[in-house]
Amino acid sequence: MQPIRIAIIGFGKIAADQHVPSIAGNPRFELAASSSRSGQGVHPVFTDWRELLKQVEGLEAVAITTPPSPRYEIVRECIARGLHVLMEKPPTVTLSETDELARLAEAKGVTLFATWHARHNPAVATAARLLAGKRISEMRILWHEDVHKWHPGQQWIWEPGGFGVFDPGINAFSIATAIFPGSLFVRSAELSFPENAQTPIAAEIEFAGDVADGPLHCSLDWRRTEGEEWTISARTADGAEVQLTEGGSRLFVGGVEQNVGKSGEYSDIYREFVDLIDERRSSVDVRPLRLVADCLLASRRRIVEPVSL
Repeated sequence: MQPIRIAIIGFGKIAADQHVPSIAGNPRFELAASSSRSGQGVHPVFTDWRELLKQVEGLEAVAITTPPSPRYEIVRECIARGLHVLMEKPPTVTLSETDELARLAEAKGVTLFATWHARHNPAVATAARLLAGKRISEMRILWHEDVHKWHPGQQWIWEPGGFGVFDPGINAFSIATAIFPGSLFVRSAELSFPENAQTPIAAEIEFAGDVADGPLHCSLDWRRTEGEEWTISARTADGAEVQLTEGGSRLFVGGVEQNVGKSGEYSDIYREFVDLIDERRSSVDVRPLRLVADCLLASRRRIVEPVSL
């Protein structure tokens, strides 16, 4: 069986650190080319993604790792050319764009895979099994990190469509929607906007759910300067306590760490991508993106000190 020739469109840190080694480690793929406006990437490198699509022979799939704003145009063209498409999170800027791309992929008969890398930690699947069928008496999400560490010099995050603190926060939402044993809704939110930015730097959110008997609180903040705090804790009505830490890679039950196996987010993403392509199926779960949109619709806005750009 010939490997699937794949290209990376939008070559940055996440592509270099995660996508390239994951593609190289999967014998079903062959990395054929990459594109980036800076000219960085895996040879042959194109500065215009359109030229990549025109010139690379035998291309069958693409991984889109650009910021979300240009995604719709790029993915639409890739689907039109009959390519299977993997999208980094968040899939697009709006729900309507993602819905339309899913419709186009189905009509064309190609795979569209909207990935949520944090879900591919084994601890997340185990937590979901532990909470399945339970009522939740409390859930608390803390997703605090330093924007200048994780997005140095990236001004697009502060512009419309840049998501702000929801860029990392959507990882928390992707885990929460995977492990919460029912429907999850935004009840209220307070978003903190720097006076010189169009997207929030922090958010305090109250969720509601059909199997919730107590508070479901989420705190997102990009102003933490001493290490990261990426935790989701849930307590069930029968007293069980389940906690995911370090972005969903470690699991504690009743305060005791569980052996859930080695984490391999992106290698698992590409394993699933192969399965989807072989079966001519798509996987497009918009629930995390919908929660972001609902936070923006249901929120109060607070102006805070400017952020250094």
